[in-house]
Amino acid sequence: MATNPILLFGATGQVGSELVKTLQALGPVIALGRGHADFSEPESLRALVRMHQPRIIVNAAAYTAVDRAEDELPLAEAVNATAPRVLAEEAQAIGALLVHYSTDYVFDGEKASAYVETDSTRPLSVYGHTKRAGELAILETCRRNFVLRTSWVFGLHGANFLKTMLRLGAERTSLRVVADQFGAPTSAQLIAHTTAHLLTTMRDIDEADSRWGLYHLSALGVTSWHGYADEVLRSAQQRGMRVSVAPGEILPIATHEYPLPAKRPANSRLDTTKITGTFGVKLPDWRVGVESVLDGLQHDFHKAT
Repeated sequence: MATNPILLFGATGQVGSELVKTLQALGPVIALGRGHADFSEPESLRALVRMHQPRIIVNAAAYTAVDRAEDELPLAEAVNATAPRVLAEEAQAIGALLVHYSTDYVFDGEKASAYVETDSTRPLSVYGHTKRAGELAILETCRRNFVLRTSWVFGLHGANFLKTMLRLGAERTSLRVVADQFGAPTSAQLIAHTTAHLLTTMRDIDEADSRWGLYHLSALGVTSWHGYADEVLRSAQQRGMRVSVAPGEILPIATHEYPLPAKRPANSRLDTTKITGTFGVKLPDWRVGVESVLDGLQHDFHKAT
């Protein structure tokens, strides 16, 4: 087996923190966080790839401040579009496998059913546009690639909707949450384990194989942000975690009642038939990931107290 390492970018983020653990089983991992790789200066990434000569590059770094991106287009483009192209060029040059994560925000959310990989994209925001540009850069440049679109990501590490609801549910006596946007909350742990499965299957496969390319990866089931919040607080309350808002008393509101700088797709459902059929991936219901993360947060809470 080749001794060249796996080079992981974005190692301190939600998905990256889980990848640090799951990728260890595949070989040596060089995990680079924000302080070690500057995605705002994409050309600087070339030296890192050339120095480490990885057999696999996993890019979990991204500009994810969806609303702030509306005012920071150059930075969002550098991180989400130009940097992935640089990594794709370097990966192709050395024959490395490249994994990259994208988003449901490449769609406009107007489709009535779940999106498949071949559906036309129409991003509504700067974030969505830059992520789509990153997808295209990799798909056009590096032949041994996986571009994994996911949605509503959450986990033990970093900031996310689940943690925000736990904090607000403890601090406030009432909450208003959007109820007309739909998707599947997807845990960082699920994304990391699925990535490891794909890499185990494909790390020694040449570029002519038809399985390379774009896949949708999300948990099964569907809910709204309101339903998601209700599930989080209900499960937290059952664990004895502090909740001041009764789960059934979260007020459902429409998107227009909670205006934000960036538009979100109303429908973020991703059809995962391709990845499950091609690789035999078993995807759980979204609630399974919520329960797992709450278990971890509850454990940490008890350790801290």
